[in-house]
Amino acid sequence: MAGAKDVKNRIKGIKDTKKITNAMYLISSTKLRRAKKSMEDIEPYFYGLQNLMQRMMRHFPETVHPYFKGNEDVPENEITHGFLVVTADKGLAGSYNINVIKETEKLMGKNAACLYVVGEAGRRYFEHRKIPIEGNFTYTAQNPTRARARVITNTFLKDYDEGKINDLTVVFTAMRNSLEAETRTMKLMPLEKEMAEDNIPPDVLREEFIIHPSPKEVLDAIIPPYVAGLVYSALVESYCCEQNSRMQAMSAANDSADEIIQELRVKYNRHRQAIITQEITEVSAGARSGRI
Repeated sequence: MAGAKDVKNRIKGIKDTKKITNAMYLISSTKLRRAKKSMEDIEPYFYGLQNLMQRMMRHFPETVHPYFKGNEDVPENEITHGFLVVTADKGLAGSYNINVIKETEKLMGKNAACLYVVGEAGRRYFEHRKIPIEGNFTYTAQNPTRARARVITNTFLKDYDEGKINDLTVVFTAMRNSLEAETRTMKLMPLEKEMAEDNIPPDVLREEFIIHPSPKEVLDAIIPPYVAGLVYSALVESYCCEQNSRMQAMSAANDSADEIIQELRVKYNRHRQAIITQEITEVSAGARSGRI
């Protein structure tokens, strides 16, 4: 009977674990819906800024601004690349964290680099390997907001202005479709004057305008919030992918738990059947010995 009891206890333990994974699945699905709603709310503002910058570059192509200056004048061995790495605060999300980290390491190579890391998983990884982190933000990756995106943006823009970094690339995770995600890179600094318009909704206002006092001063005012919008979109996109990856991981865990429970039930029933058969055999043997 000891074997059957052990199997029964294991079934109970797996059922208790399944309650946890199922709860995590439901929590992640709720967070995913909220994150998508936040992204939809900010899109009109972000597209408006993007459209404004595109129109300015189209009407004032001769405008000179430090944020549009490339690395052509800097020797290759003196270039310091900046990387904004967006990870999660915890695991249990499949390969979500490791994919971003590995992509960052590949981009860094042997070049001089400054790391700006969002998420406890990335911080622990790079600190464990003694890789310096220039921007170690104290808050978590669990609640991406525009205010936090502005803090991150101001941090690396300050380093860019001071010459600590010559460019900056954000490494994050984006949804390829409703089921699949992929690691992506997006160059934030320096900005490209030839910005594509393919992803701007057709209903965004595009009337003519007059710039005052000068194009450069207007760019000084709109570039930081524009870049912060890009950072915020990367944070929210990554957060959505994290929750989606965790949902898939927990769904797979629930399916595995069901399969294991089914196998253990078969094993338990076999134990019970063997015990019952043995008891019947003993009773029958006793009855026959009594008749003899």
